[in-house]
Amino acid sequence: MPYVNIKVTGGREAPTAEQKAELIRGVTELLGRVLNKNPATTVVVIDEVDMDNWGIGGRSVTEIRKGS
Repeated sequence: MPYVNIKVTGGREAPTAEQKAELIRGVTELLGRVLNKNPATTVVVIDEVDMDNWGIGGRSVTEIRKGS
């Protein structure tokens, strides 16, 4: 049973419900095609992480996107 966890920034940049559905379908299809995994037992979870809680290079994504 494959488990895939996709993490994306939330807030104003969060993916739409349609985009999330496409990601779930696409990842499920990819694992079926490449690894011959059963789509019925493939789990895909999308976590939205607030940009204040996502850090890169010692700075939050909020800071980085502000250009600070």
